[in-house]
Amino acid sequence: MARKSTHRPDADEPEVEAEAALDTDTDTDDVDLDKDDDGAAAPPADRSLWSDVRIDPIEIALPSGAGFTLRAYRMSSEVTPTDIGEREDEDLFASRTRPVVDDEDDETVVILDEEFAALSAETDEEEEQDRKSRRGKDKKKADAKKSDDDESADEPEGKDAEIDTDEAADAEEAEEAEDEEPDDEEVPAFLSHRGKLLLFKTPEALVSFVRSGAPNDLTQLDGWPQLVERLQPADVAPLDEDSYELDLVVENLRGGHDVWDATLLIEAGEVSRDLAYALRLPAVLDMLSPGSSLDDLDEALRSTVKGGLGGFMGRRRLKKIGAQTASLGWRTIIGKISAAVDWRD
Repeated sequence: MARKSTHRPDADEPEVEAEAALDTDTDTDDVDLDKDDDGAAAPPADRSLWSDVRIDPIEIALPSGAGFTLRAYRMSSEVTPTDIGEREDEDLFASRTRPVVDDEDDETVVILDEEFAALSAETDEEEEQDRKSRRGKDKKKADAKKSDDDESADEPEGKDAEIDTDEAADAEEAEEAEDEEPDDEEVPAFLSHRGKLLLFKTPEALVSFVRSGAPNDLTQLDGWPQLVERLQPADVAPLDEDSYELDLVVENLRGGHDVWDATLLIEAGEVSRDLAYALRLPAVLDMLSPGSSLDDLDEALRSTVKGGLGGFMGRRRLKKIGAQTASLGWRTIIGKISAAVDWRD
C-alpha cells in the first residue's frame, strides 16, 4: 500500500495492484536485458564449421606477440610432411653464427642448447650415478643366472632343434616386417608453409589468407575447400583449451616450485610437441622426449593435477627439478619455435 499513498492517492485498489504487477514485469525484463547487454546470457559461438572440416582455430602467444593459426589432426598416411628444404639452410647458418646475449634480457629470444645441456648434465649427474649402480647390480645377477642356466641347459636335438630354428626365423621376419611398415598414427598439421608456422595478428588477416588460395600445408586436407568457402572472421574464436601462452612459461618457471602453473606448463608442452612434429624441429622433440628432464617435469605436473598418492609423489619429484634448468630449457624451446614462425598482418 505504500506505492498507493506515495504515487496515486486517488487511485482504486485494483488499479494499483495492476500497476504494481506491471512495474514488476517491467523491472524483470530490464534485468534480463541488462544480462544480455553484459554478455552473461550470450549464446555460445557456432562451431559447426570446425566440426564439419575437422580443423580448429588456435591462438599462440610468443614473446614477440600473439597470433591466430589453424591446426588439424589426421592419420600420418593422409598428410605429407612440410618441406623444410629452404629452412634447413637458415637453421644451419643460425647455429654457426650463434649470438651472445645477456641472459637477463627477457625480450630477446636466444638459443642456448649448449648451456641447457650442461645444466641438465649437472642436474642429472646424481641420478645417472644411481642408474649405473643399479645396472651394475642387475648385471651381476644376470651373469650369475646365465652361469646357472649354462650348466643346466642341454642342446636341442633332432626335430626340436629344427622347430627352434624355424621359430627364430619366423620371429626375425616378423620384426623386419614391422620395421618396414610403420604404424599409421594420428599426427598434427598446422597452417604452415615450407617449415614455417603462419601466425596472423587478426582474424580478418587469417580469413583473407585462407581465401587467397596461397599455398600452405593444410590445402591437402579434405575439409580445406569447404573451409575456404565458409570461413568468416567471427568463426576465428579459439576455445580456452586452444589458447596457449608460451610467452608466460619462462617467467612462471623462474618463480620457483611454489608458483609453477601446472595447466600453463602442461598445455605449453602439448602444443610445443605438436609444433615440433609438424614443423620438423628435431631438437625440440628431443628436449621433450620421454626420459628428458622437461618430460620428467611434465609427468610430475600431471601427477600433481590428478591428486591423491600420485599427486604427493609428483610434488616430491618436482622438488628435484631445478627451476633454472627448466626455465633455460623452455627458453631454448620457445626460441626455436619463434624462429620457425612467419608472422602475417
